[in-house]
Amino acid sequence: MSSPEAALNADTLFALARKRGAQSRGELVQIIGDIFCGKENILGEQERQLMSDILGRLITEVETDIRAGLAHRLADRDDVPRDLLTFLACDEIAVAEPILRQSTLLYDDELVEIIRHKTLQHQLAISMRSRVSESVSDALVATDQVEVIKRLLENSGAELSNGTLAYLVEKSEQETMLQQPLVHRHDLPAELAARMYRWVSAALRKYIVENFDIDPGEVDENINATVEELILLVRTRAKPGQRPVEVAELMAHANALSPRFLIELLREGQIALFEGLFAEMTGLRLVLIQRFLYEAGGETLAASCKGVGINKPDFASIFLLSRQARPGDKVVDPQELPKALETFDKTDGTEARKLLKRLQLDPEYLYAVKQLEAGSGNC
Repeated sequence: MSSPEAALNADTLFALARKRGAQSRGELVQIIGDIFCGKENILGEQERQLMSDILGRLITEVETDIRAGLAHRLADRDDVPRDLLTFLACDEIAVAEPILRQSTLLYDDELVEIIRHKTLQHQLAISMRSRVSESVSDALVATDQVEVIKRLLENSGAELSNGTLAYLVEKSEQETMLQQPLVHRHDLPAELAARMYRWVSAALRKYIVENFDIDPGEVDENINATVEELILLVRTRAKPGQRPVEVAELMAHANALSPRFLIELLREGQIALFEGLFAEMTGLRLVLIQRFLYEAGGETLAASCKGVGINKPDFASIFLLSRQARPGDKVVDPQELPKALETFDKTDGTEARKLLKRLQLDPEYLYAVKQLEAGSGNC
C-alpha cells in the first residue's frame, strides 16, 4: 500500500517550488528530505524511483538555499540517484561542496571533469575528500594552484604516485608553501626527502633526518658532490674550446653517468652538457637527442629513460626540468606531466630497449614511425 508521502504528485511539488514564501520553501525541503532521508520503508522501490524522477525535473527550478539544504542531507547517502548527485556536484559551490567532499558515489572521471571545468573552490572541496585516487590527485596537481596542491598534500587519504611526488618536490624549491606538507607525507620516499634537504629550512632538515632513513653525513656528502665539482674534475682533462659532447664523454669516463647528475645539470642550467651526457647514456646521436628531448608529450623521452633504467621519480624530475630548458616559452603546461607519467607507466622496458637499439642504428626511424602514425590518423 502506498504511503501518504508517495501520493504527492509532481504538480504538488512544482506548485510548492514556485511559491516564494519561506514556509513553502521549508515545506519543499521537508518533503524532499523525507523521500530519501526519512524512516526506512516509507517508499517502495517504484515510489522511490517516481520521486527521483520528479525531483530530477524539479531541482533546476528551486532556489539555491533549497538545493544547498538538499545537498547537505544527501551528501553521505549511498541510495541517491547518481544523476541527481552529479547535478548537485556541478552546481555553484554553496550547493556542490558537501557532495564533492563526502559523496562516495561520484566516479573519478566525473571528479576530474569538475576539476578541469569548475572553480578553485570546487577543486579545494575535492582535495579534502576522505579518499582521493591517483588519477584525481594528478588532475588536482595539474591545476597548478598552490593552495589546492597544499590542501591535497595535507590530506592523508590522498594517493599520489612517486612520479607526482617527484614533480612536487622539484616544484617545492620555488613554492615554499609545499615544503612542509610534502616532508610530512607518510608516502614520501626517503630519496625525495633527501633531495629536498638541499633547500628546506633548518627545522625541516631536522625533521627529515629524524623521520626518514637518512644518514645526515651521507646527505651532506651528496649535496657537496655538486655539478660544479664534477665540472671542475672534467676541466682538468678537457681541452680549451672542446665541444660539450666531448666534455660529456669525459664526464662519462669520470663515472658521471647517473640520473642524479643529469638532474643536477638541468637544475644548474648546464643544458648542453645535459644533452651530451644523455646522448652518452642512451647511445643516441646528439642531433636526435636535441630533436626529441623537448617535444610536446615527451613520449620518446619517456621511452629513452625507461630503456636505460631511469626510475619514475627521476624521469619526472628530468621531464619537468627539461620543459623549463626549452628554447622560447619556459612555461610548463600543468597538463603535460600527468600525460608523460602515464606514457612512462605504459612503456614496456623491453620494448623501450628495442627502440633505443633501433634508433642507434637508424636515427630517422622515429621520424618515419611518426609520419606513419600521422598518416593513419588521417584515414
